[in-house]
Amino acid sequence: MEFSASTHKNEARPTKQIFILSGQSNMAGRGGVDKHTKQWDGVVPPDCSADSSSIFRLSSQLDWEVAREPLHHDIDSKRTCGVGPGMSFANAVKERVGVVGLVPCAVAATPIKEWARGTHLYESMVNRAKAAAAASDGELRALLWYQGEKDTFSEQDATSYKENLERFIQNVREDLNLPCLPIILVVIASGNEKYLEKVREVQKGIDLPNVVCVDAMGLPLQGDNIHLTTPAQVKLGRTLAQAYITHILG
Repeated sequence: MEFSASTHKNEARPTKQIFILSGQSNMAGRGGVDKHTKQWDGVVPPDCSADSSSIFRLSSQLDWEVAREPLHHDIDSKRTCGVGPGMSFANAVKERVGVVGLVPCAVAATPIKEWARGTHLYESMVNRAKAAAAASDGELRALLWYQGEKDTFSEQDATSYKENLERFIQNVREDLNLPCLPIILVVIASGNEKYLEKVREVQKGIDLPNVVCVDAMGLPLQGDNIHLTTPAQVKLGRTLAQAYITHILG
């Protein structure tokens, strides 16, 4: 496992603070993606700018490279990715934590049962997280999790969401050998209205140590009423950063 050839020698130093980005399409990023043409507008806000000395991402090939939007282009590769919360998060925390390593893992339209231990998505996420830490001699600092929209479409999925979410968190911590790994959980703002509040209440009521919730409700949505706009993603990333700094770093 090596750093991308596109990085300079002084950029190929081990990342120390590693954050897993996982969940569904809003974590993968749809900011700036036209719902009709499925094209990304290419607009990168200043808060999401690349920083070749401080912010890196683990590619699908397990190589470290300079992080830039769209972070999930080779992970959520069957869809068009745009701006997500990861880059604004990284830019907001880098002054406090130093070099940031991002591990994109989110995939669109995935219910939580597809993130159960033993599934492809779950095992890929865990393996990528382990590879990131091994490759950089760094430390896994938190999992940023934005998922649940898909579970609002059936009563069965919404009803089993609490059990599945708690098991997911426990399994991730166990499999990464990090029993206190911080989880910053985004409470969803969109989905099928029939069961949206049921899933939101589960997320807001999660009662496990080192789990912090950030509510996305009220952030502007695109015309599809599912995906956050680019400004909303920027704001969410900064909110996630503030939650990490306040509740985890103290």
